[in-house]
Amino acid sequence: QVQLVESGGGWVQYGGSLRLSCAASGSIRRIIAMGWYRQAPGKQRELVAYINSDSGTTIYADSVKGRFTVSRDNPNTVYLQMNRLEPEDTAVYYCNARIQQLSTISPNNYWGQGTQVTVSS
Repeated sequence: QVQLVESGGGWVQYGGSLRLSCAASGSIRRIIAMGWYRQAPGKQRELVAYINSDSGTTIYADSVKGRFTVSRDNPNTVYLQMNRLEPEDTAVYYCNARIQQLSTISPNNYWGQGTQVTVSS
């Protein structure tokens, strides 16, 4: 089995910063990519930022470009540095990873449990 555990959410004022972390563990052969999605109340889950393991290529939602940075400092962990936070960033943030397990050939998508980020105006 594979687990993704997030940490770092919380409450912050407009213009503040937070850093989210997500650690993957379990029967992992290879992590192909990792990143973050978010879901605000009454809205669909949306991609925030993602990073490819091999190339290091990153993608960002237009709404967070220049403010958020996705990074990894080891194969099983991904971070999301969020600066200049706005009330519109308030959401539950979910870690996502595309992982090939030891016992499988095809990779699968895995989700963390989510961490709440609240930005007050």
